[in-house]
Amino acid sequence: MRSVIILLLLVAVAVVTAAGQKKRKDHRQSLNEIAEQYVRLVLDIGGLDPDYVDAYYGPPQWQEEAKRMTYRPTALLDRAEALLSRLRRVRIPASDASSALRRTYLVKQLTAARARIGMLNGERFTFDQEAKLLYDVQPPTLTEQHFQRTVAELGALLPPGEGSVQQRYEAFRKRFVIPAERLDTVFSAAIAECRRRTLTHIALPKEESFTVEYVTQKPWSGYNWYKGNAHSVIQVNTDLPIFIDRAVDLAAHEGYPGHHVYNVLLETELMRKKGWIEFSVYPLFSPQSLIAEGSANYGIEMAFTPKERLAFEREVLFPLAGLDPDEAELYYAVQAAAAKLAYAGNEAARRLLNGTMTKEQAKEWLVAYGLFEPARAEQRIAFIEKYRSYVINYNYGLDLVRTYVARKAGKNAAASRRWKIFSELLSSPRMPSGLK
Repeated sequence: MRSVIILLLLVAVAVVTAAGQKKRKDHRQSLNEIAEQYVRLVLDIGGLDPDYVDAYYGPPQWQEEAKRMTYRPTALLDRAEALLSRLRRVRIPASDASSALRRTYLVKQLTAARARIGMLNGERFTFDQEAKLLYDVQPPTLTEQHFQRTVAELGALLPPGEGSVQQRYEAFRKRFVIPAERLDTVFSAAIAECRRRTLTHIALPKEESFTVEYVTQKPWSGYNWYKGNAHSVIQVNTDLPIFIDRAVDLAAHEGYPGHHVYNVLLETELMRKKGWIEFSVYPLFSPQSLIAEGSANYGIEMAFTPKERLAFEREVLFPLAGLDPDEAELYYAVQAAAAKLAYAGNEAARRLLNGTMTKEQAKEWLVAYGLFEPARAEQRIAFIEKYRSYVINYNYGLDLVRTYVARKAGKNAAASRRWKIFSELLSSPRMPSGLK
């Protein structure tokens, strides 16, 4: 009798276990099906918006099918709504945190896709509405008085001279331009050091690589085009003079541990190992971009502490660029003060896109409070006109990622602990609202 009871209990346990496994399989299968339709939707939106699909390395036939199809925005809106409705009906067990994060990722990305389709169909949002819908955040607003105070503080650091703080700042910076003939040498050294430091903490596939191209007539200073299979093409815009600080900034931001590493980890850890096909495509106007840009900018700080960076610049990059190493400390003290003006571009974008500033007024604002020289201000306005509220992803994204890593790592955390938290963020589907 006892053996019969035990047998019945074992059967019951097996039935419950099998039911639980089936339930898990069902919700995961549902997410897989929705993810495939999400990728196809993103590719189809790209048919209306050539800037929308920043990278794709999924099944080639899906991309070919998207190229052959033409959709009206209303049809794409219907598809986005249908996918969001399906996602809301998927039940995720409390024990499956990974799938819960995945569903949140798909909901946020599809919400942004729906908003972008609406914009392509003529719908208009304020700067802040657009930032919330596309990038899953509410960016802060700073007053003109804030920038006036910060400019005055920077002026006190600059060597004495004639003219406004902006003119003095530009005159000072001109002493630190990388000569064109030395540009590739300096960038190569910066890339090599950023890569060395990153590989100490993050394991990457042996085949990972990227190539650098120098281009002109672009609205941005640098861009990473991820090609899949752990390879990127990084382009550096040489329209305007490039200052010495941009070598490490671009090497870390576009390369190691920035965009290149981020995309490699998403491809290897989420798409290939987990089979999450949604990570085969990167829609530019989406919450993913805030994580991408914020982590890329924070990656500069991960690669170098201020003391380490100053030593590397003074000992390696300044001599390679033919600049005076003795001026490195003052230069980076000035740059640290100027970095506090980063949000000036956000305010120019907010006011320009909301119609409370003209292009000429926005240019004057960028010159006065962003300390842009006029040509750079014009380039920035061209960027704002093309990419709109995307500008928040660089500075607000940086602040969110920095705060997130510091909170998760703990007070006075060792560098190894911060790198662990940072690399986990780079290889996860976490969204901007999940950083708070």
